[in-house]
Amino acid sequence: MEIIYEDARVIAVAKPAGVEVIPGRGPRLEGSSPPLCAQLELRLAAKVFTIHRLDRQASGIVLFAKDAQAHRALSMSFERREVRKTYLALALGSVARGGAIKDPIREFGSGRMGVDPRGKASETLVRVLRRFKTATLLEARPITGRRHQIRVHLYALGHPVLGDTSYGASRPVGGAPRLMLHGLELAVEGPAGRPLLLRCEPPEDF
Repeated sequence: MEIIYEDARVIAVAKPAGVEVIPGRGPRLEGSSPPLCAQLELRLAAKVFTIHRLDRQASGIVLFAKDAQAHRALSMSFERREVRKTYLALALGSVARGGAIKDPIREFGSGRMGVDPRGKASETLVRVLRRFKTATLLEARPITGRRHQIRVHLYALGHPVLGDTSYGASRPVGGAPRLMLHGLELAVEGPAGRPLLLRCEPPEDF
């Protein structure tokens, strides 16, 4: 486990693709890694408090609190949308241009999300970083925090994330071995009032 940042009250780690942040529903699959929170508690020999999550299939930075007060303060920052989150996404096809995607999102059952006029207001800012022959590397910044937001917005745009097994006409999208979504940066005011700018470079499998 790679620790990106640690102080007396918070700790940030690099989550590998395929690892859950917290235990999911039902029994854990044989051979799968324990949830990230359990791994971290074992390493620290102390309780940690989960502040936010990443999709199991995604990789990237995850921030935990070490005490209840820090957890409360940071959770409120996420709720008030005071946290700047930046992701890398490798999307199928050639994305014409960047901009804001503002399609509302709602849950359709079994945890599957989708764009729908009856959904909750949602916004993702997208910037084109590089174009490849059959895919586009994007910087994605979710302004709201809906479940699967980046994946749903890019799918609705006609450019699902490579490796996605839930959103896309052919799955996994593009035949990629993992979901090509990575939590690159997290900027937030720490519980002590000091700004934190945390960065997690993409792993080799991205």
